[in-house]
Amino acid sequence: MTYCVGMLVKDGLAMIADTRTNAGVDNIAVYKKLFVTEVPGERVIAIATAGNLSVTQTALNRLKDGIKLPDSDGPETLETAPTLFRAVQLVGHAIKTVRIDFEDGLEAQSVSMGATVLLGGQIRGGALGLYLIYAEGNAIQCGPDTPYLQVGELKYGKPILDRALSTDTPLVEAIKLGLISFDSTLRSNLGVGLPFDMITIRPDALTGAQRRIGADDPYFRELGALWSEAIANAHRAMPAPPWEDA
Repeated sequence: MTYCVGMLVKDGLAMIADTRTNAGVDNIAVYKKLFVTEVPGERVIAIATAGNLSVTQTALNRLKDGIKLPDSDGPETLETAPTLFRAVQLVGHAIKTVRIDFEDGLEAQSVSMGATVLLGGQIRGGALGLYLIYAEGNAIQCGPDTPYLQVGELKYGKPILDRALSTDTPLVEAIKLGLISFDSTLRSNLGVGLPFDMITIRPDALTGAQRRIGADDPYFRELGALWSEAIANAHRAMPAPPWEDA
């Protein structure tokens, strides 16, 4: 399994993805799951994948070769898509067709065909955006009411984002919250593991800053320790149940 999160605030976009894949507790490997298509000054598109690795990798390879949609004159790629929503359509079509091609053989072996994708970024002339694309090819767009989207093992990190993240949160604070949600997920689920890949994109910059966060990253280690300490101090500061005092 995996965990990926995208956070879209007024200051910009941050996307983080882990790299663990496993087929049981004794078969664990590291695979990159955050992929960036960038033409500086023209477009930057980031894709974070979760689910069946063969489905997502095959879909990404088909995207590189080009996808022909029913309403297009020829194959299109992420480098040629005129809008971010068109890029979403291309990715959705690629995932859907790969799943259909593989479905009979893999489902007969009880292999899950689930695959979901986060796509975020900006193409010149359009706004910075974030989408969640499902295995069926349909998608939803991130909005100001809930300024984040998650795929994979989302339940451990979701409460942190629900309580603290808003569209007015500065991007640097959103990054902090995203990493805290990863620290919480990492502690509770063996299916998620270091290193993490991250990209941050500012509005109209049309380029992204990428970083890999490993087990030896001093900031991530300090953040986890401080978060654990803060939780311990917070619960000790809470009033005791009145019926226990009675």
